[in-house]
Amino acid sequence: MASKDFDTDQLAAYLHITPDQVNKMVTRGKLPGRRVNGQWRFSESEIHHWLEEQIGIVPADELERFERIVGKSLDTSADERTMLSEYMSFDAIAIPLEARTKTSVVREMCNLAAGTGLLWDAGQMAEAVAAREALHPTALENGVALLHPRRPQTSILSDSLVALGITTQPFPFGNTAGHQTDVFFLICSTDDQIHLRILARLARLVTDEVLLTMLRSTQSPAEAMEILRAAELELIESDLK
Repeated sequence: MASKDFDTDQLAAYLHITPDQVNKMVTRGKLPGRRVNGQWRFSESEIHHWLEEQIGIVPADELERFERIVGKSLDTSADERTMLSEYMSFDAIAIPLEARTKTSVVREMCNLAAGTGLLWDAGQMAEAVAAREALHPTALENGVALLHPRRPQTSILSDSLVALGITTQPFPFGNTAGHQTDVFFLICSTDDQIHLRILARLARLVTDEVLLTMLRSTQSPAEAMEILRAAELELIESDLK
């Protein structure tokens, strides 16, 4: 489906900011936009990529605000799931993940996702994820990588899903500061909006060092799922206060 364009007022409503703020941001090069007949126009797909980049670089205390922006902007009529755990299954969790190189991690994580029956072509997904990693590594400084393709792979997915793999030892995975990685999430989504929703929630969850410590010591997919679900419920309850 072709990406639609926003004008300034539409983008302001989409991002829950004012038109003046949109104009200032695009003028200063902080938003991707282009001039058409003297008016600013914004590609929906480019805005989604911009939001993804913001989620990846903002401080932890800003992530809640970004998740609210993403959540308010999304059409939930086609996907009413509200929790990360609803996109996961025991079949898509590997503890331990038997991989020791960047290439083998990407390959094995895609094979893991394919084992659910929701992903039909693990090889094609692996190529798309590797291309995204080459463009900009997704490995964070806390030892977590949030793997995903640059664009939704709708032709090889029957539904969105999240896979999790944890290796026995951390190893270099491309983090620009040199930190090693041992916890790998793979986000396979059917559209940009679902991708942003999942990414925003995951980005918040993995800032919790207690959660990461518990995941690294878990012994089974069932235990990992319960740890994630409990942490997510606590996050949701905190947001409601």
